[in-house]
Amino acid sequence: MSAPPAIRFENLTLGYERHPAVHHLEAEIPAGALVAVVGPNGAGKSTLLKGIAGELRPLDGHVRLREHGRARLAYMPQRSELEGDFPVSVFDMTAMGLWREIGAFRSLDRARRQRVSDALGAVGMAGFEMRSIGSLSGGQLQRARFARLILQDEPVILLDEPFAAIDARTVDDLVRLILHWHTEGRTILTVMHDFGQVRRHFPTCLLLARELVAFGPTAEVMTEALLARAQRLSEAFDEHASECPLPETV
Repeated sequence: MSAPPAIRFENLTLGYERHPAVHHLEAEIPAGALVAVVGPNGAGKSTLLKGIAGELRPLDGHVRLREHGRARLAYMPQRSELEGDFPVSVFDMTAMGLWREIGAFRSLDRARRQRVSDALGAVGMAGFEMRSIGSLSGGQLQRARFARLILQDEPVILLDEPFAAIDARTVDDLVRLILHWHTEGRTILTVMHDFGQVRRHFPTCLLLARELVAFGPTAEVMTEALLARAQRLSEAFDEHASECPLPETV
């Protein structure tokens, strides 16, 4: 008997103010899959991750998670300017990854403080603990955000454009960390724009253009024909259209 999928999309429709950004999505993400989520700008990629993370309520359909609901995933949204301006040390920001374990107001014991230091060391940020996050470069801040994910230690990881606007060395280091998580059996969905990275490192690909265009082995999804179809679908989408009709259930 095969294991249940880590994530199941059942006629999933997501959107804002009743206008669908992703609609009628049907797919199953196997446990332990390493999936690149790709598509044209405005294709609904970030919206999909918000829906899985529970930050956006479906207009219709469902997201089903195998591991005890949404508490069993780690979600890293796109980096914002506000995050870098927040007055907090690298150590304290990274330690936020332990909130689910200890709560927001309990102090860290020696063992947990060591775990925070170890996580920072794992991403090449040893010695930066007391620095303000506002003093970090884009690549350094992204490393610290990945250290926070290490501490969350969840079976499902959602990453929204984790390599945007960071240096090549940091990209290489973080790719190695993602591949390590994959060997541990974690399920990872990553919104990606660099098709070269997708083809080199991600065995599975989900191609979106407001609707599912293709899902499966990367070599079969990342074809000129399917990418062109996704682009046409995205260009034809009417931002001002009313909510699409949902199929009637019998």
